[in-house]
Amino acid sequence: MTLDLDFVRAQFPALQGEWAYMDNAGGSQVLRRVADRVFDYLLTTNVQTGASYEPSRVSTERVSQSRTAFARFMNCDPGEIVMGASTTALIRYLSESMVGRLQPGDEIILTNTDHEANIGPWLKHEARGVVIRWWRCDPETFELNLEDLKGLMTERTKLVCVTHASNILGTINPIRQIADIVHGGGAELCVDAVAYAPHRAIDVKALDADYYIFSVYKVFGPHHAVMFGKREKLLELDNIYHYFFDKGRVPHKLEPGNINYECAFGSIGAVDYVEELGARDGAAPGRASVEAGFAAIAEQERALTAQLMDFLASRNSVRVIGRTSSAIADRVSTVSFTVGEESSKRIVEAVDKAQVGIRYGDFYAKRIVEEHGLTRTDGVVRVSMVHYNTAAELNRLIAALEPAL
Repeated sequence: MTLDLDFVRAQFPALQGEWAYMDNAGGSQVLRRVADRVFDYLLTTNVQTGASYEPSRVSTERVSQSRTAFARFMNCDPGEIVMGASTTALIRYLSESMVGRLQPGDEIILTNTDHEANIGPWLKHEARGVVIRWWRCDPETFELNLEDLKGLMTERTKLVCVTHASNILGTINPIRQIADIVHGGGAELCVDAVAYAPHRAIDVKALDADYYIFSVYKVFGPHHAVMFGKREKLLELDNIYHYFFDKGRVPHKLEPGNINYECAFGSIGAVDYVEELGARDGAAPGRASVEAGFAAIAEQERALTAQLMDFLASRNSVRVIGRTSSAIADRVSTVSFTVGEESSKRIVEAVDKAQVGIRYGDFYAKRIVEEHGLTRTDGVVRVSMVHYNTAAELNRLIAALEPAL
């Protein structure tokens, strides 16, 4: 399956300008249809949900449509979709809602490859006597070893937290295999999917994660986020909203202060867009078109990643941080590297002049950068592409990088 890049790029107004955007792991460009939905919601149905009068009923239905859309996107039930402002916020809510279930002596396993969003909220339980155990990556390959996870699991392990794809490494972790190990030990699995969701179809039933979270502003939408939780798990969580919300009031007991209605409605446009990509290749409506759309996205990104990897491999001074493979099963199109002892800041600022947007630093995955000596180079240079990027844009990047390396 191939993408019609003229069609794709026409959907994103920002791409009509002079800049090439390759900092997409920090936030993708926004679809026109998403902005149109936000505009329409604010100017026609900007009222509180849940009332009997007509505009409120329409508003309620629009928010409900968002849960239904993301249920298709993730292959789950709409009642298993929790919404919030960001992945960071949703994981904090999830952590707070587990206070009643995590007792002194219970254990949580965290990785040093995760974004801090899936680390910091869980560390707060240490003050209550919960034990944190670290699943650390190999210092040379940056890979997480499944045997190491098995060795960390004990009868007191209650939760394992891991990223589906690292926002620095680009590595895709084997979530289903991890889930089988975690569940075999009687624990639950929380997956940060922020760096994965723009690149591959998500099937939470196949993955079998208990909680799975990503931010829609990395997936062509507004600043908004969604969390899947298995319904039986959500029912067990504490209520973190007003006292009169009982534990069975899912998902609303996990959405304190209500959600951003216009962003929820606007985000439907991102799901519709991926479905349209699949439909243009002949896929049936619904889940099949989501999978077909992402199949085309993955192939476009694989070709871009291979082009960049070929260039980086030609430079002896460059060290790719993570896998050098461009295979669809191995990694997403987020590539980080260092150049000897050179400052990553200097390299990125040289590229800025070519009007190509990339970035340097630790990207809030600070622990892996600090633990592996990458702070001495001002972190890593990160090129994070998505399917709307082109080979011509990548050539512009390479031309700007070449004299800087």
